[in-house]
Amino acid sequence: MSEQRDFLPISRDDMDKRGWEQCDFVLVTADAYVDHPSFAAAIISRVLEKNGYKIGIIAQPDYNDPESVTVLGRPRLGFLVSGGNMDTMVSHYTVAKNKRTYDYYSPGGVMGKRPDRATIVYTKMIRRKFGNIPVIIGGIEASLRRMAHYDYWSDRVMKSILIDSNADLISYGMGEKSIVEIADSLQSGLDIKDITFIAGTVYKTKNIDNVVDYIMLPSYEELLNDKKQFAQSFYIQYCNTSPQNSKRLIEPYANTYIVQNPPQMPLTTREMDSVYALKYVGDYHPVYEAQGGIPAIKEVKFSVVSARGCFGGCSFCALTFHQGRTIQSRSHESILAEVTKLTWDKDFKGYINDVSAPTANFRKPSCAKQAEHGVCKNKQCLFPKPCPNMVVDHTDFIELLRKMRQVPGVKKVFIRSGIRFDYLLEDKKCDSLIKELCEHHISGQLKVAPEHVSDNVLKYMGKPKVRVYNEFIEKYKKANQQLGKSQFVVPYLMSSHPGSTLKDAIALAEYLRDIKYSPEQVQDFYPTPSTISTCMYYTGLDPRTMEKVYVAKSPEEKAMQRALIQFRNPKNYWLVHKALCKAGREDLIGNGPKCLIRDKTNNVRFSSRPSGAGGRGRSKLR
Repeated sequence: MSEQRDFLPISRDDMDKRGWEQCDFVLVTADAYVDHPSFAAAIISRVLEKNGYKIGIIAQPDYNDPESVTVLGRPRLGFLVSGGNMDTMVSHYTVAKNKRTYDYYSPGGVMGKRPDRATIVYTKMIRRKFGNIPVIIGGIEASLRRMAHYDYWSDRVMKSILIDSNADLISYGMGEKSIVEIADSLQSGLDIKDITFIAGTVYKTKNIDNVVDYIMLPSYEELLNDKKQFAQSFYIQYCNTSPQNSKRLIEPYANTYIVQNPPQMPLTTREMDSVYALKYVGDYHPVYEAQGGIPAIKEVKFSVVSARGCFGGCSFCALTFHQGRTIQSRSHESILAEVTKLTWDKDFKGYINDVSAPTANFRKPSCAKQAEHGVCKNKQCLFPKPCPNMVVDHTDFIELLRKMRQVPGVKKVFIRSGIRFDYLLEDKKCDSLIKELCEHHISGQLKVAPEHVSDNVLKYMGKPKVRVYNEFIEKYKKANQQLGKSQFVVPYLMSSHPGSTLKDAIALAEYLRDIKYSPEQVQDFYPTPSTISTCMYYTGLDPRTMEKVYVAKSPEEKAMQRALIQFRNPKNYWLVHKALCKAGREDLIGNGPKCLIRDKTNNVRFSSRPSGAGGRGRSKLR
């Protein structure tokens, strides 16, 4: 039988039932309250609870009513504020800046439960009602906006979120260690403004005389006026994301300084096990049941987190700034204990949906040197080719999967997190590994992320050359043939990434033509905070080399690049036609076996081409 586990208080009645007169901390989050370790607010609140602190939760307060942050009263030590599991601007808007219609982290998927830039809004609400009470912000939104950053939605460089929110402190990264140190410091009587010494935090100060071993970044004014300075500043930050070799970073503003302390040390396996052994209920709060529950729980309720961190180094990924490049993993015993508990759930059907991690087949740091020296500042483990110091070993990963599928009550263990195929191919046992994955851990299709096929674009993405992907596909096909299985690969593809020209987009379309694949979904590049790719998008420079990069920014060209990937869709005909003509590739228009689209211009009298696709409404063709 499973032990009884209770949700943390969300109301005064809940506090009364526990005999609490006051919370030590109140955590305000832009997500609905889901007490599951896939939700950061659940982890932080449970870690604090384990350390003896009383935590209350205010989930999705009414941002039009400042009173909504007062429902649990004034906390004894301070407020914690999170924008949720995603940046709220990403939650609300598509890459085309259109409003989304569904929110996976809100009751019933209903939009409108949270404001834009929730961390800023909630903090200002707290200030209005509680004055100078300590406010610590964290989570993805605060973590990736901790220094001056390019904001795609406003198309400008914004200040550190610490300034715009008027919070006292940022706990960046995963936060378990730093939040306990912050809590202990406040408990000891330290003023929040004197808590300047904790790794994994960012603070503001008017005096830097006591700051040591730091790098002075360009000022905010310099960043506004010089994109080259922005790129250089970003790359300094990128090279200071490993705790063993990072310095403090100082960013000057008109009348203050933002100081970023080095990151917290990665969790040990024992520490990570303890985090995932806390008293999570494992579900959304029952208060949401009448509204249809919280959609985001469906994919993660019967999934198990295996590891954190990623040394893949994709340019468009912000993991380097948040989880870091050092792999941190749970023990087999910890994971198996969680799997066993999942089998007790009345809704469990025998399927573990995912053994989740940023990259599923990363279970250990990429080399032995990292424990002492940290990850290399200006080198990647896998790009442009695998580092000779990298230790490639899937033994632990495969042993874990075998143990999981032997747990009584488990029928199947699926891998839905990304597999880094270039790392897999470096293993001398890759053929047998691929075969075992195909036999036991794939549900009809494997999702992988080549992202593109143009080596020019892949270079800017930090991804392996297309020949590596093709080699993996051949081995995958062979393994399935040997097993007598009909399983497919679903490749994630991205359009309009910095560096991608129309020529590159056409090369991708031709590749898809040749393999007879029609992707249902395409991700247009989305410039989110704190990625190399976003820096390239804004500055037109590769911050690693300071070389100029071509960037498709006009809505028309971005639409054409996206349409080329789905050239078989009739709705995309005129966009594809215009793109091919613009690139001088009319040879791909016609009835030949290599053509992407037919030539309709001689077959129709009138065109229904939209003006944005190069036509003039229903004008007569010549």
